[in-house]
Amino acid sequence: MPDESEAPQRIHGTLVEVVGVGLLLVGKSGIGKSECALDLVMRGHRLVADDIVLLETDEDGRVFGTAPSLVRHYLELRGIGIVHVPSLFGGSAVSERQQVDLVIQLNAWERMEIERLGLETETFRLVDSDVASIRLPIAPGRNVASLVEVAARNYRLQRAGQSSVAELDYRVLAMLRGDSA
Repeated sequence: MPDESEAPQRIHGTLVEVVGVGLLLVGKSGIGKSECALDLVMRGHRLVADDIVLLETDEDGRVFGTAPSLVRHYLELRGIGIVHVPSLFGGSAVSERQQVDLVIQLNAWERMEIERLGLETETFRLVDSDVASIRLPIAPGRNVASLVEVAARNYRLQRAGQSSVAELDYRVLAMLRGDSA
């Protein structure tokens, strides 16, 4: 239970639940966080908060997010305006509260170095807790929602002890040793 005397931390971002994984999308205004959330909702995932996310920790240090009550379940889409997600997609398209499992930092492609193999583990500091994080380069033509969905699925596999990069490394080493695979 969060300490009631502490105010939640506010962060500019979008919080979604994808295959049971809480994803906090962060990045500069206009990078595509809300549009990505819309694509994910249209695929059957759930919106928790758009634009302003209120963050708190529980007694175990896990970070949870929710939306301010005034804007809960609303999504801002530039060129369309503000939409009420449950009115468009039903009540199952939203969630009141979600643990933040992974922070996805959306950045313009040309401004960042990217991890290509998935060997390095990054964290993002939220409410005095470190949360797993990845940097996702954004460029015209990239399907951000698909990439975010794959990131959630890959995170779930890693939490279950399965690592694609470790498996590939094992196969390459076996091949180099001359082992039959």
